[in-house]
Amino acid sequence: MSARRVGLVGARGHTGRELLRLIAGRDDLELVFASSREWAGKRVSEMAPEITTDLVFEALGPAAVGARDVDAVILALPNGAGAPFVAAISPDTVIVDLSADYRFDDDWVYGLPEIHGRDRLAGATRIANPGCYATAGQLAIAPLRGRLVGDAHVFGVSGYSGAGTTPSRKNDTAALADNLMPYALSGHLHEREMARHSGEGVRFSPHVAAFFRGIVATTHLTLDAPMTLAEVEALYARAYAGEALVTIIDGIPEVRDAALQPGAVIGGFTLDDSGRKLVVVTALDNLLKGAAVQAMQNLTLALGLPEGPYSSPPL
Repeated sequence: MSARRVGLVGARGHTGRELLRLIAGRDDLELVFASSREWAGKRVSEMAPEITTDLVFEALGPAAVGARDVDAVILALPNGAGAPFVAAISPDTVIVDLSADYRFDDDWVYGLPEIHGRDRLAGATRIANPGCYATAGQLAIAPLRGRLVGDAHVFGVSGYSGAGTTPSRKNDTAALADNLMPYALSGHLHEREMARHSGEGVRFSPHVAAFFRGIVATTHLTLDAPMTLAEVEALYARAYAGEALVTIIDGIPEVRDAALQPGAVIGGFTLDDSGRKLVVVTALDNLLKGAAVQAMQNLTLALGLPEGPYSSPPL
């Protein structure tokens, strides 16, 4: 079978860089265009040396993207920017959208394969890629869906790459130095996303710190009946058995356990004396399993291709 033809819109950002690397690492995918206004006219290999063709970045509007002969388009655009592109792209062309625009739309498939299944993604043409924090929180909550009372409380800390490339206080290394910055303390988009797709109440407190990439999410859960620690650990082991991108560990995951790694790490399982109050810790790379690797999972599943393997980015 010939390689499937893929286009990338919004290639300039941190996630776009990872997507270029991941696409280049596959023989069954061919990158046929990469759109970036800021980088228009430059060779893609200047950003991503893994791209060995003479492909150059283009500044493509919705109509131009819609006119391209491709099997799939990945939209790595800011929230609110994708709708004109979606409208212009053929309904038969696979779209994986990394923004939050369609995560609450029932006409789109929400693509978190380890939790929501792979069958729904096979042949899908409109796929909403989950948020990074939302992925970390849902991985902690999912094995206990239907067994919880009250809200899950997720305390998250992210590296500043999660704030994107547009300058702001949340990616200002001077403002972050020797600092931990809380933000969006109520009604964060990922709080609503976790609640919608986990079916559980969620309260979420995001923070950003001075490291570049990675997320740690500490999740507090109240069980409807007591469990032993062995029962909890066995439940999570069963839930993620055979999942190449989810690793269960005995210790407490830290940022360094997941940064630059394609998958998520779950551990830190702790119960209080009642057996009902549980703490679970999830770590993942916000640019990889929190964005680009997850998009590649969704893309390949939609196209009927193998999901992996996924290599780590160079240091």
